[in-house]
Amino acid sequence: MDNLYKIWFVVLASQCMLLAGQETETTVFDVQSYGATGDGYSDDTQAFEDAWKATCNFSESSPTMHIPEGHEFLLQPLTFSGPCKSNNITFLVDGKIIAPSEPHDWKCGGDGESCEEWIVFENLDGIIISGAGTIAGQGSNWWPLSCDDDKLACHKKPTALVISKSNNVRLNGLSFEDNPQVHISLEGSTGVFVSYLTIKAPGDSPNTDGIHIQSSTNIFVSNSLISTGDDCISIGSGTSNVNISDITCGPGHGISIGSLSKNGDYETVEYIYVKDIVFKGTSNGCRIKTWQTSAVNIDNVIYSDVHGTSNKKDAVHLACSETTPCTNIIMDDIKLKLTTKDKNGENNEAESYCLNVEGVTNGNVIPQVSCLTEVSP
Repeated sequence: MDNLYKIWFVVLASQCMLLAGQETETTVFDVQSYGATGDGYSDDTQAFEDAWKATCNFSESSPTMHIPEGHEFLLQPLTFSGPCKSNNITFLVDGKIIAPSEPHDWKCGGDGESCEEWIVFENLDGIIISGAGTIAGQGSNWWPLSCDDDKLACHKKPTALVISKSNNVRLNGLSFEDNPQVHISLEGSTGVFVSYLTIKAPGDSPNTDGIHIQSSTNIFVSNSLISTGDDCISIGSGTSNVNISDITCGPGHGISIGSLSKNGDYETVEYIYVKDIVFKGTSNGCRIKTWQTSAVNIDNVIYSDVHGTSNKKDAVHLACSETTPCTNIIMDDIKLKLTTKDKNGENNEAESYCLNVEGVTNGNVIPQVSCLTEVSP
């Protein structure tokens, strides 16, 4: 079925198998041994590149590239490419990695005008990216730029960390802050386990999504705090088998699928499971965003055990295409109330908006959703 959306339970046995294993001897490649100063001012890009080459080419044990604590390492856009000789590399960040604070100091491409990515890991298998350190894009000077007054802003602003065309990746423990645009992007990858991250940017910082997932499968995101100016987690076309759990989200725009089919293109997202999420001060909770085209068919979506407050009168908003209605929508055990009070000090009743939707409600659903059929107990 075109553009099938499903929320389902994903078995985590595969994650346990991937994470299991015995300790092996580790050889450490410290970036300071390759010339990095870590003073926050000197360009340490070449030292990082040299340390990566040594790590990637080492095959006698499980190598670690180490960014030590107590230092700030200034890094220009850099790609850590594979394949490597070892499938058990650890990229250990205990210090702080910072980007140039001025957009025009970024060294990108041949013309120096387009910076779409900052730190990229690509074509890797089995890498662990972890540590107690921070990746800080110093994006505050990027955010106000517009194409009208600066040609640099006519290009896509840089994503901080990209994992591309890689398999069996673990990303955990790190903090991300104030990056120019998206903080983390997972692209064309399989078997990525993301956990225990802290991602922060001001609530008014534009397009600073926490985690974006695109054209990827078997993705697990858990136990993280995401506080940004855009989606905490966004899911794009070509993505399937995603499990998101135990996330505190806000401020931001919530957790979103889409936008999809901007030009009427055929796009799919399927088997997405979201549970145990706390939304605080977000403009939305969970949402699916599509353009009004007949190429989009939203089917088999379940909203279950959702409780909380809304500052919008329409706490539930289901608006689908007249040519391709949303079908098999299930709402089960929903209780949403408005944050505004009436003259007696009681919470005003929330409402719902429903257009071109087919489905059912189960149990107690507040506010009532008129276009869905109530299932008798």
